[in-house]
Amino acid sequence: MDVLHTWKDVFDRWPADMPRRGVLVVAFGEQVPFAGFSTSDAFLLAERQTPDSMGARTVLLPYDQIVALKIVDIVKMRLFQSLGFETPPIQK
Repeated sequence: MDVLHTWKDVFDRWPADMPRRGVLVVAFGEQVPFAGFSTSDAFLLAERQTPDSMGARTVLLPYDQIVALKIVDIVKMRLFQSLGFETPPIQK
């Protein structure tokens, strides 16, 4: 699976019980806080709660420009199971 489809899948499968906010780390070095988002086949539409230094409140970002996603809320690990994460068993 390529990076475009991987990030699209993360946002399409975002857990219902997890707030739709966080911080995107993007390829051109900026960190983009968001307080809501929508998806399309090629782009993520991220809504900022406050405008950036240029006055922009909305960011339209190609998925392949996303480097990382920071979650700003305290979230129970079980919520990430819908995104495909598993907790490995403890080795003895």
